[in-house]
Amino acid sequence: AEAVAWWEALTGSGGEGMVVKPLDFISRSKKGLIQPALKVRGREYLRIIYGPEYDAPDNLVRLRERSLGGKRSSALREFALGHQALKRFVAKQPLRRIHECVFGVLALEERTSGVYSPS
Repeated sequence: AEAVAWWEALTGSGGEGMVVKPLDFISRSKKGLIQPALKVRGREYLRIIYGPEYDAPDNLVRLRERSLGGKRSSALREFALGHQALKRFVAKQPLRRIHECVFGVLALEERTSGVYSPS
């Protein structure tokens, strides 16, 4: 109940939400890397993304049925590329080798960004 009250106060006062991360910088499960962060958005922020009536019952059903596998996969690839860029930087590799990773992250972000458009 205390956490719910905190969340409602945060998002009710204009906060967008929060980012939840595992304790370890790189976390793994039996299946591989665990998503490095999860954005948890408040109701008003979700209205900006999904439209003013995103919380109408029909819309919520549709939104809950979406597969999030693609977004999760992109987040893991972005994280892996960022980590690789950092390793290359620390190893003093040429800037072009670091940029390979950075441009990969930018390409993934471009592909996955965009406002949801209801059909």
